[in-house]
Amino acid sequence: MNVFDRKAKELQRDRAAAQEDVGVYDYLRSEAGYRLADRIKDVSRKFDKALDIGCGRGQVAEHIYCDMVGRLYQTELSKGFLDQSKSSPEAETVKMHLDEELPLPFEDNEMDLVVSSLNLHWVNNLPGLLQQIHRILKPDGCFIAAMFGGETLFELRCSLQLAETEREGGFAPHISPFTSIRDVGNLLNRAGFNLLTIDVDTIVVSYPTMFELMWDLKGMAENNAAWSRKVHLHRDSLLAAASIYRESYGNKDGSVPATFEILFMIGWKPHSSQAPPAERGSGEFSLKDLKNLPALTKKKPVPVIQSDKQDQLSKTK
Repeated sequence: MNVFDRKAKELQRDRAAAQEDVGVYDYLRSEAGYRLADRIKDVSRKFDKALDIGCGRGQVAEHIYCDMVGRLYQTELSKGFLDQSKSSPEAETVKMHLDEELPLPFEDNEMDLVVSSLNLHWVNNLPGLLQQIHRILKPDGCFIAAMFGGETLFELRCSLQLAETEREGGFAPHISPFTSIRDVGNLLNRAGFNLLTIDVDTIVVSYPTMFELMWDLKGMAENNAAWSRKVHLHRDSLLAAASIYRESYGNKDGSVPATFEILFMIGWKPHSSQAPPAERGSGEFSLKDLKNLPALTKKKPVPVIQSDKQDQLSKTK
């Protein structure tokens, strides 16, 4: 399935990198990169070789230290972003300019860790990329990623759709499709990962109006790159969308919120050392008894039995 124009996305990132104030728009990627690096830190092992797919401007690498990773490889679609990418302050860092939709230039079972932060939502063949990641990971290797979820920018999506329907009699998709948490779990299972952990962080950012939000999305290179995108937005539709946005979702202080749902996922390549799942029917309690769990697990007091010697000593006293 070819949903996104990868050449357009590369141009968008190059243009964003060429801006003098490019760092102003890093706030969301920097926060996601920090949270992803924190999850790497939670794994109690050092990864000798790690790969960061779609590294952006190094928002993950700047939080990677030598006690976490030995050597870090960074790959990025945009040459502009890659040139500006921060390296790890301690670990050896290797930069590679490549498109992650092409076969990854690494051997089977080569990497100990693969990470990706806010990049996978622009990949056309996501199942194929996950299979490639599984291929290059060593057994018991770890995959940690963050990507936008389905509720991201729902306020902007609804406002644009209502405005265009009212002004033009129909609407075009202006927000690219995002993956749901259920689909992520299915994709990771199909790719061969196990011991999955998927959680959701919701970040709400307030902007003066809808137009500042759209400007920042362009500065992040997160503007629409779907093949079915509409080239131009009519002025009347934009003004109507801004009004609907403010009236439907606006804050009391006059600003408007924008929701970013970020899915964090962790998967492991199978290995014999990993704990197997419990056998079916081995549970001690039923899920329907969860509300009574404290009472079920409460231990009965153990009676104290005195020995004959203790009885004899007490009688003597």
